[in-house]
Formats: sequence, structure tokens, C-alpha cells
Amino acid sequence: MKTSILKVLGLLSIVMVLSLPVMAQDNFPDPEDDIPVDGGLTLLLAAGAGLGAKKLRDNRKKQQNKN
Repeated sequence: MKTSILKVLGLLSIVMVLSLPVMAQDNFPDPEDDIPVDGGLTLLLAAGAGLGAKKLRDNRKKQQNKN
């Protein structure tokens, strides 16, 4: 257990050190036609909520049939 935590921490520290020289570019021109991201995210959230509700309903039915 202790060795796996040390391995993960070692790998994480290596990744963090290697990503230090990376710098973002901040001089992009402002685009005139921005694309909203909200529409797709809303649909994904709704689909996820629907799938979760279906799984919850199926599990409840399975528990009722089991008893």
C-alpha cells in the first residue's frame, strides 16, 4: 500500500516538473463569432441524469422482485 502511494506521488511529481516549461499563448486575436458551449453540455447533463434515473428505477424494481 505504501509503495503504491509512493509510486503515484513520484509519477505525479515527474509529470508536474515536466509540465513547468509549458506556457500558454495569450496573444490570440478576439474571434468575432464565438461558439457557445452550453447547448452540448446541457444535453449531456440531461442524458446523464436520464440514464441515472433509469438505472435507479431498474435497481429498485430488481430489489422489489428479489423480496
